[in-house]
Amino acid sequence: MHRLLLSALLGLAAFTANAADWTTPAEAAQFRTTPSYADTLAYLQRLQRAAPSVIRLETFGSTPQGRPMTVVIASADGTFDPAAARAAHKPVVLLQAGIHPGEIEGKDAGLMLLRDIAVTGKVPHLLDQVVLVYIPVFSVDGHENASPYHRINQNGPERMGFRGQAQYLNLNRDYVKADAPEMRAWLKLWQRWLPDFLIDVHTTDGADYQYDLTWYTEDPHKLDPALSAWQRDAIVKHVMPAYEKRGHLASIYLEFKDGRDPRKGIINFGSGPRFSTGYAALQNRPALLIETHMLKPYANRVRAVYDLVELLLEQVGAHPAALLAATAKADADTIARAHDANARVALSFEPDPQPTRFELKGYAFTLSHSDISGSEWIRYDPRTPKRYTIDNWNGLLPDVSIAPPAAYAVPAPWTAVIERLDAHGIAYRRTDRPLTIRAEGYQLDDPVWASKPFEGHLMLRDFRLRAVPREVTLPAGSAIVPLDQRAANVAIELLEPQAPDSLLRWGFLDAVFEAKEYGEPRVVEQLARDMLARDPALKAAFAQKLHDDPAFAADSRARLAFFFERSPWYAAQAVGAYPVLRLDAAQRRQLAPLAPTPAPRHP
Repeated sequence: MHRLLLSALLGLAAFTANAADWTTPAEAAQFRTTPSYADTLAYLQRLQRAAPSVIRLETFGSTPQGRPMTVVIASADGTFDPAAARAAHKPVVLLQAGIHPGEIEGKDAGLMLLRDIAVTGKVPHLLDQVVLVYIPVFSVDGHENASPYHRINQNGPERMGFRGQAQYLNLNRDYVKADAPEMRAWLKLWQRWLPDFLIDVHTTDGADYQYDLTWYTEDPHKLDPALSAWQRDAIVKHVMPAYEKRGHLASIYLEFKDGRDPRKGIINFGSGPRFSTGYAALQNRPALLIETHMLKPYANRVRAVYDLVELLLEQVGAHPAALLAATAKADADTIARAHDANARVALSFEPDPQPTRFELKGYAFTLSHSDISGSEWIRYDPRTPKRYTIDNWNGLLPDVSIAPPAAYAVPAPWTAVIERLDAHGIAYRRTDRPLTIRAEGYQLDDPVWASKPFEGHLMLRDFRLRAVPREVTLPAGSAIVPLDQRAANVAIELLEPQAPDSLLRWGFLDAVFEAKEYGEPRVVEQLARDMLARDPALKAAFAQKLHDDPAFAADSRARLAFFFERSPWYAAQAVGAYPVLRLDAAQRRQLAPLAPTPAPRHP
């Protein structure tokens, strides 16, 4: 009797949920508008109440303006924590929307998809073998800073969020430097769940063409072969053909070599670790960047995201072991690399000089000279579809590469560096006493900074680097960072000076280029005479510099600095001495026992 009653009650609950109006706010507005954050959360809370065994909402951080950052955990059987997902051998897919909150299709598509998973029964088995971790709006403060005038290039919705968060930071340039509170919260979420696959939803700017969606995965040279093979099989061979069978038109990401003339070909847009997909690659995880086309109607763009995400989850759920095997293999390969004396790690990449051919499904266009800009003005005719066969320069090849050390040593005073290790969940040991070691370091000279700020920093654009042996006394509390850990690639990106998003490049170590002691001109005048009298080669070099460099010859300070910077008074300041040391295996063994291994930072 009790069983019959329970069955009847469950049936009534299901009927009630299905009978309720589950139209999303964007659907109710016929996609003219997108809901506020409060209305978005209200809809998600309704879903959670209707299907508590499928949907759970959690807060994972707070924005600079005090708004909660919400994440949705969705699973067919209530697998709501990382340990349970691992125990059940279920891949974790992280889907995020609104990192650029004017590009918000992922939010509205996500609401529709969760509804159809949890209450309408349209796709009831989509999460049987997958756990979905879904961020409906990443940049919440930017989302609420909405205006009709934020995205001049975009066709709806009526009001769009702002690209920067409340501190005017672009979160999709912040993954490595981790300045924003939102990004530090995201990194903790990442470390807790350690997703197997990342999907990041955006909207394009740029050219007009027929495609309603373009997509990007990281170049194979940036990935473990197992990840590259999984992306090629799952996304290229299976999901994208199925997606087009639903009536969509998709393309690889289209970054034109010359935006004024698409016929000149497409190039790689230069993704790096500061971007979502580039950071996922450092973390040994495949990632997909989705870019809906800005000029298509908003309803079409939302449906494009809905269909693609549904097919991606379906593919992962149909073959969960394949994705888990690929990510496990990539992690194992990274750990094993620390014991390979011949290993090399690419820090930067250059275009492959051999393009392939690509058929662009575009529109006819005209080019005319503009009296306003003095340049060419391109105007498309979307009534006239046209195909162009163009060069595809997307392929990349490794450029600068290094032999990774067994470990890095970060002296304790460099707290900003150690704080970034913590933010990224990188394991390290602390020394428990001062220790003098001799290890490999870098000498950095001739720094050149950008002329204007980027994301709140003056980037270090260029410098000369040479490896030097260095004897250093590490204070107690210095960090020893071993590279036989799965996050080793993140540590390398942070700590190798030449890496494009190294902490050095972002300006966290600018002080090493500053001399703190100086010589009065009257004193250096005498020093210069003494040095010239002792060193004929120096005298010849000074004369040559005067002859070759008129600006130098006319600058009295520069002429005196020529001598001071070649004196022991300047050398004693160690200007340009990069403080992070590279340890070999023997040095790492010497330092490793000084403190216990830290606890794992994720399940």
